[in-house]
Amino acid sequence: MAKATLHTLQTAPEAAKPLLEDSIKTYGMVPNLYAVMAESPALLEGYFQLHRLAEASGFSPEERTVIWLTINVANQCHYCVPAHTMIAQGEKIDATIIDALRNETPLPSDRLEALRSFALAVRETHGHPEAAATARFLKAGYDNKAMMDLLVIYAQKILSNFTNSLFDTPLDAPFQAFAWEPAAK
Repeated sequence: MAKATLHTLQTAPEAAKPLLEDSIKTYGMVPNLYAVMAESPALLEGYFQLHRLAEASGFSPEERTVIWLTINVANQCHYCVPAHTMIAQGEKIDATIIDALRNETPLPSDRLEALRSFALAVRETHGHPEAAATARFLKAGYDNKAMMDLLVIYAQKILSNFTNSLFDTPLDAPFQAFAWEPAAK
């Protein structure tokens, strides 16, 4: 595992400083993920851009949570599962949904389960899901735009999940209450 610097406003490269300042204005802090990513302003900016695009997608907060946590759990991201759990709670996402995603148990609606299944199929097949997975997704009421919007969110999660894996990003204090370990298989 590589060692990373947890950058501050004082130590970050110049191009990353405005993004860290935005984080402080928005969250009152620089989350450790951003502190690590700041080493590469391009990575940090890409993550911020993809996050903005994810929020502007056609997905509801509940659906975004399904995609985010599904990918985070599948990639065993020790940082993003707790972070997105806290975000989901802040967005008033039903605890039943959050728990099902964290524990990889069935979701309470067929539509959300179809979304989770398709996100997993895209991940597991590297973008080559079987026709049945695509048909289930479409039958649940999603469309081609939703498939494309899902890719934006998936790309965002690759940036964060892989950064956290490569550099073992320490969990921030606000996320500690939501610490997560992969379920034993």
